[in-house]
Amino acid sequence: MSETEISITVLPSLSEVAQADWDACACPEASDGGRPHDPFTTYRFLRALETSGSVGRGTGWQPQYLIARASDEVIAAAPLYAKSHSQGEYIFDHNWAHAYENAGGRYYPKLQQAVPFTPATGRRFLTKPGWEETGMAALTQGAVQLAANNDIPTLHITFCTQQEAQAGAEMGLLARSSQQFHWLNDTYADFDAFLDTLSSRKRKNIRKERAQACGFGGAIHALTGDQIEPEHWDAFWLFYQDTGARKWGTPYLTRAFFDEMHQDMRDDMLMVLAERDGRYVAGALNFIGRDVLYGRYWGCQEHHPALHFELCYYRALDFAIEHGLSRVEAGAQGSHKLARGYLPVETHSLHWIGDPGFKDAIARFIDAERNAINEEIEILTDYGPFKKTKGEDHD
Repeated sequence: MSETEISITVLPSLSEVAQADWDACACPEASDGGRPHDPFTTYRFLRALETSGSVGRGTGWQPQYLIARASDEVIAAAPLYAKSHSQGEYIFDHNWAHAYENAGGRYYPKLQQAVPFTPATGRRFLTKPGWEETGMAALTQGAVQLAANNDIPTLHITFCTQQEAQAGAEMGLLARSSQQFHWLNDTYADFDAFLDTLSSRKRKNIRKERAQACGFGGAIHALTGDQIEPEHWDAFWLFYQDTGARKWGTPYLTRAFFDEMHQDMRDDMLMVLAERDGRYVAGALNFIGRDVLYGRYWGCQEHHPALHFELCYYRALDFAIEHGLSRVEAGAQGSHKLARGYLPVETHSLHWIGDPGFKDAIARFIDAERNAINEEIEILTDYGPFKKTKGEDHD
């Protein structure tokens, strides 16, 4: 396969490639009718971002999808975007941009190989089985060549897998480490079995929070598939707008995106809503992968003690335990997740920097940052809520 001639095409829209060809690279495991490992790189999700206007003209995310072909066969693909800013990425490079521009350079546009607005780890080099090494090499060369041909100074591949990060580093890309908090399912029989692994103080605190949240004066609904109805999206849109306005100034996703999700992906979602006095007052939205539950969005119109923790974290754990999922990823940031059983983990990104001097400076920064993050992960893990030794029940 390595001697086969590979061609690279840059597409401004997913409509220019067949869904079957894209998904054969993005989620070949779903050909058996099961869920994809990563719902975010599927044709349905990425196309919904386009058709809803969440990416494209005026958003600062201009699609530049890469397609690798051997003869007429699509053997690899990558979600790639030309960007005019650094918003919606969650592995941020604002300081890099400031430094480069202060030195007289032009940092934007840049290339971002990622799923927009989605801090979830997954493959960023989508390859058909058997084409992994060849496909990744071709996509990397294609992205770098696209940058060089258009005088684009940087390429960023964010929330890639550890395996991709290692392979990319061997190709000469800069590998960067970041941190998130994930919950790992140790084949717990139920939520109480999970609580039994925690220290007495943490266990009591979680039980107190759950009781407090459930006493908010209403009911909590966990909905999937056809249980999710248009009225639920109307309520969730209000929650999302509120959170987006407070965090980013302007919500990243459009209302039409959620309509697309209802039409094509509601079977892949868990929506948790709090209802009080006949109206929905808060909600959390999760995406369901083959073995992972991805917590994505939260918002509210009424504030009730601990309701955020219940809807976003504890109901997610309930679902993961019930359905035998191995992990819950709760999104970016949030050291408060530690006390609730989510432990720090290393996440990965790759970076190509065209300017040799700037590349050297970034490489030194990344090395220092990696050491600090590894030390922080070690310290935070030690301070985690779990019993230190088997049978120990400490305060």
